[in-house]
Amino acid sequence: MRTTVFAAWLGALASCILSSCDTPVGQGAGWGAATGAIIGGAATGRARYAAIGAAAGAAAGALTGKIIQENQAARYGPPPPGDYPFARWAGTPGLYYSPYTGRVYNLRGVPPGGLTRDVDTGRLFRKP
Repeated sequence: MRTTVFAAWLGALASCILSSCDTPVGQGAGWGAATGAIIGGAATGRARYAAIGAAAGAAAGALTGKIIQENQAARYGPPPPGDYPFARWAGTPGLYYSPYTGRVYNLRGVPPGGLTRDVDTGRLFRKP
């Protein structure tokens, strides 16, 4: 049983490391797989059920991520042709220039690829 719980934790850790996908669907699938593996392995003590829990969790997480992604698309509207422009690094960690106005923004809490609205123009841009 100890080996099985360790395998479940190892599978959960691997899915967290590999879930560096920037989309809500990918992140939801990764976290769902990690949670399902932990619950399946801890509840039964068998590696087979940890794998089944990981698969079920990944499916549920991907569905949840898809709903979040659709809500974001409804809030922001369709992306412009060629996608949103990226900000430029301002030389200080976490600070970036807007591609529209050159205003400096503190984007420390924004994940890579996350959207930020320029307060002067109202247009969206991405953090690199």
